[in-house]
Amino acid sequence: MTSTTAHHVHRLELRLRELAQLFNSMDPAPFLNRDLSPDAEEYIESWAMEYPSDSRYHITVHLQQMPAEPNPGMVIGQAIHNYFNYKAELARRELRRLLKQGRESLLIGLGFLALCLLAAKAIDRYATASLLVFGRESFTIAGWVAMWRPIQIFLYDWWPINRRRRIYLGLSHAQVKVAEPHHDKTPTGVRSEGGSG
Repeated sequence: MTSTTAHHVHRLELRLRELAQLFNSMDPAPFLNRDLSPDAEEYIESWAMEYPSDSRYHITVHLQQMPAEPNPGMVIGQAIHNYFNYKAELARRELRRLLKQGRESLLIGLGFLALCLLAAKAIDRYATASLLVFGRESFTIAGWVAMWRPIQIFLYDWWPINRRRRIYLGLSHAQVKVAEPHHDKTPTGVRSEGGSG
């Protein structure tokens, strides 16, 4: 496997013995709807994750044994597009669920914070001096701790999911072609970078 980059267009070359290596052998669906093999999925995804989410991708598949299909490039391209479009939809749903959870957590957290601040204010007004500082600070801290989850969601948790979704969408539109059989002695799975395209 080799990879080259140039101006937001990133190129990946997969070197396989046969077409079946690209797909999950346990999936009985036709090629166009089959899952990719775990190794192929992990490699393509980890490769794409190295680049900006607005990148474009070109994937060349080198097969030692050409399949019987008259246009294997179209078959492989549609299979890769369908698979990563499905992954993009899963990521979109995950993001939507997370943001919904964030909104709900925010409402709960704000309500709890308001109650804690009211309690702290009441203690400040009515409690004896020995309980004043401890009670007021405890309620104030508890109220702000309740805001930790929505803050985490809206500051940190959502954008990695959205980045994955955008990369999956890019892969679902990748240009895919199949190269003719060759006698390159580069071992299957080796990856190198360099050059431009």
